[in-house]
Amino acid sequence: MTQSTQMPVCPMSQMCNGMMEKPRSAFWMMIPAILLILLGVAVIVYPKILIWLVAAALIFMGLAMLMMMTAMRHMGHRFQSRPH
Repeated sequence: MTQSTQMPVCPMSQMCNGMMEKPRSAFWMMIPAILLILLGVAVIVYPKILIWLVAAALIFMGLAMLMMMTAMRHMGHRFQSRPH
């Protein structure tokens, strides 16, 4: 039977311990959760907000796709113009 050696400490565990030792890091991790809760309450109170959020997400995704397409075209031009 072969013996297995244990890792001294899991790297992820070290990172989590380091984050919890700093009290401000826990606060910064809570901010997105609080914002999502507030946004959910706002959607319940004012359902029209949901329409605006979907529209904003679609516009953002369209702009991101245009930017990616432009970057890929530039990379294609650079790749084709370089000497082989």
